[in-house]
Amino acid sequence: MTDQAATAELTIREEEFRPVPEGDADGGIRPVLWERSAGYVPYPFAIARMEQTVRDIRAHEARERIWLLEHPPLFTAGTSAKDSDLFNPRGYPTYPAGRGGQWTYHGPGQRVAYLMLDLQREHGPVPARDLRAYVCFLENWLIATLARFGVKGERREGRVGVWVVDPRTGTEAKIAALGVRVTRWVSWHGISLNVDPDLSAFEGIVPCGIREYGVTSLRQLGLNTGMAEADAVLREEWTRLIRGEKACASS
Repeated sequence: MTDQAATAELTIREEEFRPVPEGDADGGIRPVLWERSAGYVPYPFAIARMEQTVRDIRAHEARERIWLLEHPPLFTAGTSAKDSDLFNPRGYPTYPAGRGGQWTYHGPGQRVAYLMLDLQREHGPVPARDLRAYVCFLENWLIATLARFGVKGERREGRVGVWVVDPRTGTEAKIAALGVRVTRWVSWHGISLNVDPDLSAFEGIVPCGIREYGVTSLRQLGLNTGMAEADAVLREEWTRLIRGEKACASS
C-alpha cells in the first residue's frame, strides 16, 4: 500500500456541531469538517492534499475543514527561511513549505492543525477577507486552548507564535507556532502545538529565526496531556470562540 493510500484510510471525518441547518440564511455558522489522521502523515502528501482541497473549496466542490495530524520528524522552510539557520545533525528531511515564516520542526508528539477555510466568508468574529483578524483568531485559539490546561500563553511583539513562561524556571519559550498561506482567499497550512515532542529535535534549526529563546511543550511544563485530550480541547475552544464577539482588530 502506498503512503498516500495508507494515510487516506487513517483519516477520520467528524462534523462540527452547527447551530443552524447548512445553507440557512446569513447569521448561521457554516459547518466545518474536522478530520484527524492516525499515524504519521508524510509531508509531501499533506501538501498535495491541501492543494487539492483548496482548489475544490474554491470551486465549491469541497467543505471547509480543519485537519489534525502528526508528521514524522522533518523540517520545513517558510518563505523567509535562511540556510544559515539550518544545522540538521540528524539528517531529517527538509521541505519548502510555501507558507510565511522561517524554519519549523514537525514530528511525533506535536499536534498540527491545517485549516482550509474560505476567507471570503465571515467566520464568527473573523470578518471576510481580513487576514490579520484571521491570524489573531488563531493565536486566540491557541491561547484559549493552553488556558484550559492551566498554561498562560501570550503574544510577544515581533515574535510570531504563542509563548509561555515556565513558572519553575522563569524562562520564556515558544510552545505553539503559526504559519499561514492564502490562495485566492482560501487558507491552508495553520498551527502547531507542542504536546510532547522530542524537544532536542528543535536543535537542528533556529526555530522561526529566533535565537534568543527556546521551545517548550505541555510535557516540559509538567503536564501529562495526551493527543486525544489536546484534540478535544482544541475543538471545544474553536467552537466556543467562533461563536464569540470580534476579538481582533484588522488594523
